[in-house]
Amino acid sequence: MNKKIFLSTTGNGIARAMQTDNGDWQRDEPIQGQQINCLAADPYNAWVLYAGSQGEGVYRSDDGGGTWAPAGLAGEFVKSLAVSPHDADTIYAGTRPAHMHVSHDGGKSWEELPGFQRIPGRWWWFSPAESPFQAYVQSIGISPDDPDVLLAGIEFGAVVRSKDGGQTWSGHRKGSLRDNHSLTFHQTKGDWAYQAGGSGGGASFSQDGGMTWHKYKSGLAKNYGVSCAADSQKPEVWYVSVAPGPGKAYGIEAEAYLYRASGGAEWQPIGWETHPLSSMPIALLTSPTESGQLYAGLTNGEVWHSSDYGETWQKMPFTLPPIRRSMILIELAS
Repeated sequence: MNKKIFLSTTGNGIARAMQTDNGDWQRDEPIQGQQINCLAADPYNAWVLYAGSQGEGVYRSDDGGGTWAPAGLAGEFVKSLAVSPHDADTIYAGTRPAHMHVSHDGGKSWEELPGFQRIPGRWWWFSPAESPFQAYVQSIGISPDDPDVLLAGIEFGAVVRSKDGGQTWSGHRKGSLRDNHSLTFHQTKGDWAYQAGGSGGGASFSQDGGMTWHKYKSGLAKNYGVSCAADSQKPEVWYVSVAPGPGKAYGIEAEAYLYRASGGAEWQPIGWETHPLSSMPIALLTSPTESGQLYAGLTNGEVWHSSDYGETWQKMPFTLPPIRRSMILIELAS
């Protein structure tokens, strides 16, 4: 049995649930009193993790999230992180205001990518999500096929693409959602990319590596997309959580919906209770090795698991503090 570790952002730090050798679960909060916005994992070393903070830059852990140390960009509001699947020492960090940085030595040193400041149309980017209402880089995707192909999703502004490792960037990719909340490449198929967002339908996808996008809303009850994920073995199977708007997505009284799309068919509702769900699935994860595995992390701290593409569900035997946006899963080989 591969042991699992779940880590999530809480709004006031990082929470962790660890599976022990006998299958029990232990929970702790290795960072408290510091707003952590995002998490990312080294694809080659399960013990190495990164966290982006609100004003304190990047943190790095070398022990599966037990302890953390500063890893550069001190003073920056780091809103998104991505570790390259081609080179674990290459990490991209998106900030508020919307700048892009890269490290090629595992966080020891960083450089800003000035081409991000020359994106066409960025002058009108604006986010109402938090004071002082500056747009920020909410999501970063790195193609599994080409280390130089990147996607960045701005809240609120654009989805932009680079084909040279972030040196230059396109303008907004037509068909994608400008109010980006979740953006990712497929884990192994670089033609496929997915997005959940709050403008124009809730969900969008690409089948040409992020060049062109298609809004995909047939069957969705609401059009404010919050999170998305795709099956690791079947790129045509993907998931999205939606709500009527931000007040019903992130508030105490949620009105949440979870859907699965497969092979071009319209969205089908899935979940462990009748829609609408009372807590938002704010983080969706799929297993990198097993098809059909889906995890949903909720704003009330519960984590639910399906092993059959969302047909049936079981609650994980632990509850985290309320999850605020980001959750990652680490699987440790026995």
